Order: sequence, then C-alpha cells, then structure tokens
Amino acid sequence: MTQLSAKDVPGMGRRQFMNLLTFGSVTGVALGALYPVVNYFIPPKAGGGGGGTTAKDELGNTVTATGWLASHKEGDRSLVQGLKGDPTYLIVEGPEAIGAYGINAICTHLGCVVPWNSGANKFMCPCHGSQYDATGKVVRGPAPLSLALAHVTVDNDTVFVSQWTETDFRTGDKPWWS
Repeated sequence: MTQLSAKDVPGMGRRQFMNLLTFGSVTGVALGALYPVVNYFIPPKAGGGGGGTTAKDELGNTVTATGWLASHKEGDRSLVQGLKGDPTYLIVEGPEAIGAYGINAICTHLGCVVPWNSGANKFMCPCHGSQYDATGKVVRGPAPLSLALAHVTVDNDTVFVSQWTETDFRTGDKPWWS
C-alpha cells in the first residue's frame, strides 16, 4: 500500500477555489431556472406606456383624423393600435371630432379583447361575460376594474395616443393602470 504524503494532498486554497466554483455554477444554474418561474407570477403592467405614440390602423398605417372621420360615423368605436401595441378604441364624437380619450380594449378579468356591441351600446367580453358601459366603466363582472383610458390628440392631422395619468373621470379614483 502506498502512503500519501503532504505534497500529494491538495492545498486548502485549491479546495476552497473548487468549492467556490462548484457553488457558483450550481447557484447560476438554479437562478437561471427559477427566473422564468418567478417572472410568471409577476403580473404584467397594464396597457399604456410612457410618452405618446401615433395610432396605427389594422394594416400598421398611421391614422389621420380626416381619413378616420371620412370612414367612421358619429358614435363609432373602432380599434387602433395604441400604447404598447394594445388595441384601443377611438371614439367619434361628431362629424368633425374624434374623442379626447380612447379606451383600451383589454379586459381587466383575463386579458381578452373586448368588442363593442353597438346594439346593446356597451362593451361585452366574449370570454366570461364582463360588460362595460360606453365609457369603459365596468357594469357587470367578473371583471374587477374598468377598462384603461388613454389620451387621444390630433396634431397636424395625425392621431396620437398617450398615457392617461389623471383621475379616472368615470370613478373619481386614481387610474389603476398607471
């Protein structure tokens, strides 16, 4: 049998280095695997972004006020691509006027796109039956909150959508989506 001498046993510094390297590798793999799991449980931020963005139609073209008003009559609520690409309803208030606010079409219950039902004069979610009035205020659950709002402005005939940060005029509360 051979005996180990002191020079055959690895030094304490080398052992500590290998332990640190093993611990670091295992920790890195574990954190990498846990990140998507933890991220799954963090709810996404609601629609809306920082600054304003130009409204886009279903083909991705910039929406102009004259073009929109020429093809949409008073009382019409039709979708455009708004903040963060969320579907947003533009409201035609008159023959020459687009409303000063838009309504985000994402249901506050499960995130379905809520269509406008002109016969019932309200938004009706096809997923679980939530209903919202003409301004997007929830009138029937299971949706817990009203639809998010966005400012709509027209500058040089181009329609812009921007974040709504003021008090929600439908409820008198601070906006939940900002």
